[in-house]
Amino acid sequence: MLMLPDDFQPAILPPTDIEQPARWFVFSTNGELLIRFAEQGLELPLASIWPFAKWPTVRRLYLGTLHGQPCYAAEVDQFDAPPGWIFEGLRALWTRLDEALIGIAGQALQLLEWDRSHQFCGRCGVPTERRSAERARRCPACEWTVYPRLSPVIMVRIAHEGRILLARAPRFAPGVYSVLAGFVEAGETLEQTLHREVAEEVGLRVQNLRYFASQSWPFPHSLMIAFTADYAGGELQVDGREIIEADWFAPDDLPGLPSPMSMAWRLIQDFMTREAD
Repeated sequence: MLMLPDDFQPAILPPTDIEQPARWFVFSTNGELLIRFAEQGLELPLASIWPFAKWPTVRRLYLGTLHGQPCYAAEVDQFDAPPGWIFEGLRALWTRLDEALIGIAGQALQLLEWDRSHQFCGRCGVPTERRSAERARRCPACEWTVYPRLSPVIMVRIAHEGRILLARAPRFAPGVYSVLAGFVEAGETLEQTLHREVAEEVGLRVQNLRYFASQSWPFPHSLMIAFTADYAGGELQVDGREIIEADWFAPDDLPGLPSPMSMAWRLIQDFMTREAD
C-alpha cells in the first residue's frame, strides 16, 4: 500500500552535514523513477550531493529523513538514463521496490508535480518563490501563497445479499472491474459525494455507510477515502459515460480485479474474507 513509513520524518530544509549519504528519488518529466538492479534488490541513487554531475536537474526538493538518512526528490529531463540505471513507473515497481521507499517515492512525485505546476502566480502571473519555513510557494508581488493540495476521492464497496457491486469504466483494461469511485466536489461532504456518485453512475441508493480506510494515490495527487455500504434500493442502470458495465458478483465468481496496490483491491479482498467466514 502506498503510504509514508512511520519512521519517515518530513522536513523542508536539508541538513547542514552534506557528507552524510542521502537517498535520491529521481523522476523523469513523465513521472518515472530512476532505479538500478542490484543483488539485494532495486536501488535508488545514494550520495551526499547530486550524483550525476553532467546531468542537470530541472528541480530539487528536500523531503526529510528515513531512518535518519536524508531524502531528496529531483526531476530531470527525459533522456537515456546513466549506464546501469533505468526509469520505471511507480505502478510497475509495486512489490518490487522496498515498501518504505515506494511510499516516499509517492510523496516525492506529488511534490515535484506541485512545484512544477506553481512556478507562476495564478492571480497575477509573477514567478513564485519557495518558502523556507513551510512547504509553499509565494508570489513576491501580490503575496499569494500556494500549498500542496490533494484531490479527495471517495470509493465505495456496495454489498447486497452476499454479492458485491463491481463496475467497468472506459479507461479500465479489458475484463477488469472495480468498486465505484468519484471526486469530491466543492461544498460536498464525503457522504454526499458517495450518494451522488452512486446515483449518477449506477442509479442506486445505499445505506449503512461505514468508513473503511484511506490511501495516498500519487497519480497525480489524490487521497482515496474508502467506505462500505449496503444496497438500499433502485434499479441497476449504468450512465454509459463514467461507467459502461456493472453487475453483482458472488465471491466465487469475480471478474478481473484492479491492482493489489489499490484501495479498491483491499475493499474487494475484505469482502471476500468476510463472506468466507
